[in-house]
Amino acid sequence: MMLKIMKQYLPSILIALVVSIFVRTYVAEAMKVPTGSMIPTIQINDHLIVEKMMWMTNLNHGDIIVFQAPEEDKKYVKRLIGLPGDEIEVRDGELYRNKTIVNESYIQEKMNYNFGPVVVPANKYLFLGDNRNVSFDSHAWNYPFIDYDKLIGKVMIEIPTHGWFD
Repeated sequence: MMLKIMKQYLPSILIALVVSIFVRTYVAEAMKVPTGSMIPTIQINDHLIVEKMMWMTNLNHGDIIVFQAPEEDKKYVKRLIGLPGDEIEVRDGELYRNKTIVNESYIQEKMNYNFGPVVVPANKYLFLGDNRNVSFDSHAWNYPFIDYDKLIGKVMIEIPTHGWFD
């Protein structure tokens, strides 16, 4: 009897397993945020749904992206600040992109550091956390750019761990 049940359900279980692995690897993945580098936009322990089909995605300034950290085996979530060809500078607490101040309503306090100016090379990107003064991001790395092939996906949905089920 048990063998008959196994034969009946095993193909469905295997198909579901293969599909779920495919989706997680190539389509979308749920992730949990372990740090406060994106506060106030994303809180510690919030969950994200990350769309991983980068070849179908247009990247725009301000997108929140998950990528492979430079020189570490970690995933980071940061805001896309510089696209290839952009000149980026942080001066006097303001972010400048191509010599124009960027209005950033999502940050709580002005930056207390200077950075750049740097020009983002082809096929590379520059990222800053929204919690700029404590975020380990492009302004703090030895090499401030992330290669396109290190991009994992664009954050599509944020699921706060506070407020929904309290």
